Amino acid sequence: MYLTPKSGLFLGGSCVSAIAAVGSIFELSYGQPDFGVTATAIILVLSIPLTGLFFFAAVKDARANMK
Repeated sequence: MYLTPKSGLFLGGSCVSAIAAVGSIFELSYGQPDFGVTATAIILVLSIPLTGLFFFAAVKDARANMK
């Protein structure tokens, strides 16, 4: 296994941001988000690219440690 602590943190960040994105979508589709429409939309807009960025960083770090 090529999981290092750094790539594990990136992978965990990717999971958390993906969960935030899905939760934001459900909150917005419900109609009355707990944090308000603006805050929930900001969370959604930030979490989508962060998910990809964290996942890419985790894969890149894991590949760098394949020796």
